[in-house]
Amino acid sequence: MINVNLYSRVDCHLCELAQQYLRELQAEIPHNLTVINVDSNPDLQRAYGFEVPVVEIGPYKIKAPFSQQDLRITLFAAQDRKEQFEELGGQRYQTNKAREQTWSTADRITYWLGRHYLGLFNLLVLFYVGLPALAPVLLRIGIESPANVIYKIYGGVCHQLAYRSFFVFGEQSVYPREAAGIRDLLTYNQATRLSEESTANAQLAARNFVGNEHVGYKIALCQRDVSIYAAILIFGLLYALTSRRIPALPWYIWVLVGLAPIALDGTSQLLSQPPFSLYTFRESTPLLRIVTGGLFGFTTAWFGYPMVEQTMAETRQILAAKLLRLRQVASVENPIK
Repeated sequence: MINVNLYSRVDCHLCELAQQYLRELQAEIPHNLTVINVDSNPDLQRAYGFEVPVVEIGPYKIKAPFSQQDLRITLFAAQDRKEQFEELGGQRYQTNKAREQTWSTADRITYWLGRHYLGLFNLLVLFYVGLPALAPVLLRIGIESPANVIYKIYGGVCHQLAYRSFFVFGEQSVYPREAAGIRDLLTYNQATRLSEESTANAQLAARNFVGNEHVGYKIALCQRDVSIYAAILIFGLLYALTSRRIPALPWYIWVLVGLAPIALDGTSQLLSQPPFSLYTFRESTPLLRIVTGGLFGFTTAWFGYPMVEQTMAETRQILAAKLLRLRQVASVENPIK
């Protein structure tokens, strides 16, 4: 027998009429009818709230206005499809059919993730961008071994060059190269007496320099990376506060506002320095790294999170409908005495 979901709501004349049509067709085309009140679940309300009644019969979905003949044709199509699957599907079909009748552990996990994925994303990003900031704190209080582990772990994903990183507990938050042309700040060379050249040895020294009591201690992610992930976190929090209702950013705006500035700043700096040296030496500034990194992170999250939400919302809708249907079936089979 085929399953039919009628998405409905209280005091809906068309919903009542659709339910009447389906009951009248019960003898002609037997089916299990589940009436689902969309107002009982926010995801279903968001999906069907302005379209009820909606009838879902297997892979087919029809929306009002529809006639009894429309329902009859769709029921016959679903029944024919089901019979073909039963004939050709074998054990696999029977397994899938059994899954439709149970609320499995996989369903519970998937439904939970669909509802809480954004909180998990925000926690992961907070952890990822927060752990590098813990390293200088540990050095400050004299706990060096865990701090060194953090530097080593993040060293695999970030250059950690001291003149392109943030420092805390020191005179300045940044110590840029002299080539960056920032006045009123001690340069990296002035503060550390280390070379600012682009040689391998000088860059290795800048990478390994974690700071001291005078200049402060280095965060284990560079300025641009901190800005990227902080911006992703900011958008994630805003997205949560707006109940995930912000529409996705168009791809061309992401390219123009998010990708182009960071690509231009980073690539122009890279190609001006050894081993390329294609034109006059250029060193980006901390402000440019923060702005371009922030734009990239914020727009990337704005572009990506709503698309993830669309997929998750569809999953939640399917599982919410399944859960409500199973609960109704259970209440019919096991009525309260």
